[in-house]
Order: sequence, then C-alpha cells, then structure tokens
Amino acid sequence: MHYNPDWREAVHAGSPSLPGNRKRAFLNSFLEAEAFQSPWFSSRFTVSLWVERGPASVFYAGKVTCCTMLSCNICGETVTSEPDMKTHLLIVHMENEVTCPFCKLSDCNQPLYDCPMCGLICTNYHILQEHVDLHLEESNFGQGMDRVQCSRDLELAQQLQQEEDRKRRSEESRQEMEEFQNLQRQYGLNNSGGYKQQQLRNMEIEVNRGRMHPSEFHRRKADMMESLAIGIDDGKTKTSGIMEALYRYYQNAATDVRRVWLSTVVDHFQSSFGDKGWGCGYRNFQMLLSSLLQNDAYDDCLKGMSVPCIPKIQSMIEDAWKEGFDPQGASQLNNRLQGTKAWIGACEVYTLLTSLRIKCRIIDFHKSTGPLGTHPRLFEWILSYYSSEREGSPKVLFTSKPPIYLQHQGHSQTVVGIEERKNRTLCLLVFDPGCPSREMQKLLKQDMEASSVKQLRKFVGNLKHKQYQIVAVEGVLSSEEKIARRQASQVFTAEKIP
Repeated sequence: MHYNPDWREAVHAGSPSLPGNRKRAFLNSFLEAEAFQSPWFSSRFTVSLWVERGPASVFYAGKVTCCTMLSCNICGETVTSEPDMKTHLLIVHMENEVTCPFCKLSDCNQPLYDCPMCGLICTNYHILQEHVDLHLEESNFGQGMDRVQCSRDLELAQQLQQEEDRKRRSEESRQEMEEFQNLQRQYGLNNSGGYKQQQLRNMEIEVNRGRMHPSEFHRRKADMMESLAIGIDDGKTKTSGIMEALYRYYQNAATDVRRVWLSTVVDHFQSSFGDKGWGCGYRNFQMLLSSLLQNDAYDDCLKGMSVPCIPKIQSMIEDAWKEGFDPQGASQLNNRLQGTKAWIGACEVYTLLTSLRIKCRIIDFHKSTGPLGTHPRLFEWILSYYSSEREGSPKVLFTSKPPIYLQHQGHSQTVVGIEERKNRTLCLLVFDPGCPSREMQKLLKQDMEASSVKQLRKFVGNLKHKQYQIVAVEGVLSSEEKIARRQASQVFTAEKIP
C-alpha cells in the first residue's frame, strides 16, 4: 500500500478540516495504515505529526527515522523497530488524544448524537432517545410536583382571600351598624326616650352640677307634667311682641334699609332641656302656628286650638298618618313619633298643616342658583311671597302673610320678613329656635340697637347649604281639597326651583 501525498499535506497542516475526535482517529489510522509501512520512512526522511491539544492549540511533533535505532523527538526515548515506535507514540504521547471517548477505539468512524437538553454526546440514536426520554420523565415529574405545589398555593391563597373577605364583610357590617346606630341617635330613633325623659335627665344634671336648686327641679317637673297632660306648651321658652318691636325699629331707624316686609305677628319659641338637639322642627311649627292662631282667616280650621307641646305635636302627626297622609314618610319613621326624639322636617310640617285644612306649598330649592353655592332664587321667591306691590308702598309693611318654614340639612328656621336694602340686595329676617330667649328679649327694648337685629338677618351669602325647602301657607282648604291632597300625598312630590 502506497503513501498518499495528500494525506501527508493534511498531517503537516495539522488537519484543520477534521474536528476533534475525527482528527485523532484520522491520525491514528494514518499511523497504523500508512506511515510506518511507507517507503518514505528512511534514515533520510522525517514525518512531523502535529496534534492539536485542546482549545489552546498546543502542538506536538514527532520525528521517525528509518534506521537501526529510532529516537522519539518528543521525549528522546529510543527503540529498535518501527512497531515499537508506533507503540511508544500511541501509548506515551497520543493515547489520551486520539482514542474515542465512547468506544475507546482509535479508528472510530460512527456518527455522534448530541442531547438537545443537556449536550451529552451519544454514539447510538436509540441510546440518545432513551436519554432524552429520561429528561422528559424528569421534567414531567417536576411539572407534576409544580402542579401539586401550585394547587396547594392556590388553595392557600383562596383560604387567605376568603378570610380577608370575611374580615372585611365583618368590619363593613360593624361600621354599617355603628353608622345606623349613630343615625338613630341623631334622629331620635334609638329608643332612648323622648321629650319627657330628656327633660328630666337634663334637669337632674343641672341639679348635680349645682346650677339648679332641687326645689326648682320639682317645680319645673310639676309644670312639665301638667303641660304634657293637657297637651299645651307651657310657654316657658316663648317670647312675644318681637314683630311689633321690629315694626317700630324700621320706622325710626335702619337708614340703610329701603323697604321691609314683615309677616303677621309671630311668637318665638326656644328649644328647651327636653328637645335640645332635635326639636327645631317642632319649635318652628309652634312659631308658624302661633301666627296662624292670631290670624282671623284661619279661625275656622283652628278653632279652640292652642300652641301644642312637642309630644302633642308628635301625636297630631301620627294622627295625620293614620288618616292616610304621606305613607312613605310614616314608614320611614316607623309610624311612630311619640316617646322618641325623632326629627321632623318640611314634609311632616306640610302633612300636619294639610291635615288641619291649612293650604300650603312645599317648594324644593334643590341646587344652588348663584355663585359660591348661594341661593338668590330663594330670596327672590320669598320677596315675591311677601310683596304684592313693590312700588308706592310704605317703608315698613305688616303683611297678611304668615311666616315661612325654612328647612336645610340638620336644622330649620322661621322666616318672618325680608329687607330690601338701598343697594338693592335682599336680606331675610329669621327666628331661630336655637337662639336663647334672653337674646330675643333684647329686641323688646325701646332703644333697640342694630346689633340686636343683626342676629335675625340672613344675607344671600349666609345661606350656602346644598338644598333648602320651604313650607309657605296660602290659605284654607275645603274638605274636598283636603281629600285630594291626602290622595296626592301617597307619592309625595315637591315643587322644584329651578
């Protein structure tokens, strides 16, 4: 067998075209098949073997001389024959470089298969397939464990969410109950007693604090029990004569006022120990009724009536509900007012007046009609109510119109007149049940001061609540009109402005 020169060139070039194990197998095959059997090996010819070792490309060279003694150029060892040199080169210098890592043969030509998952090299496709199957089984097992863990995590998360939802619902329920109880207390529906119980309790507190003598306590208690028995207000908080005093004041003073209209005569009623904090609606009804009782136009429907005490007013509203007036409002207040501190508003005042055959209107100024949340339309309506003629009338006019019940969120007052000032602005005159009687009595002095009237004045900029409702009396109802209005109150509606 002859030596192929192309093989020699490949050997001298370091066999760059043959990768890794294939290169080593090639060199080994060359040594076995050609190099040591070639006539080119003689004492005058040297073969250089370039072997690439690892990534650093370190090269080793060996010279083989055909003579009696053969010397290894790598380590200098000498041998006596070519087979010995071959054995020396293979065992000492090239064993770890050219043997196959799979089959340990130097002339391995079988295909190699890389594992796509871990990079392991296999010589057999079936072995590779089994190897990959192991990867997949391991992956499936891991995924199964992950699914189990995910299921447990999901279950735990659901339990935590359910617990959180339960706590949130419990807290919301607690807050709702607390708010409901606060509203019940605020509107007097918490079964804590009514006018009588509060009056006695507050008088006892005054005695304990030394602000009321025990004898005064017993005297007031006796007066209260008598008042409750006959259903008539005892007049302890009433101040009369204010409207007449205002008429005199505007005639002789108030130079900055162009014109003023006053309602019919009305008494002021202050809240007392028994209704402080919740009785303003009842006290304003007493003011309105006090005016109607002094107006001959209403004698027919109010004959023999006096200003009732608060528990009596509660009883009268309950009677109106029993007649069929405002069933929705009755339901909201559990059809019961007596023995409670329940607030009343424009609807209850309208219901009570209508049940007495007093013709009235309830008007809802449900949103602001001016800048900065003001209600100029409210002032204009009240001016139109009181003034039938704006020009040519005297500066101060006592009208035949009753006072107006004025309600806003949390409080109510009674409008007893309106001023038109020289700068054409409007100002309401109001009686507030929260104003103490001693302050109202200052208006009765002959030399009334402007500062005393100041507490009655409400300019446009003073009324900035979101919503106001008024109840305005306009006359007397016939029996047929009363029945019609009772029927209309089944679905209670108010006139809206705007």
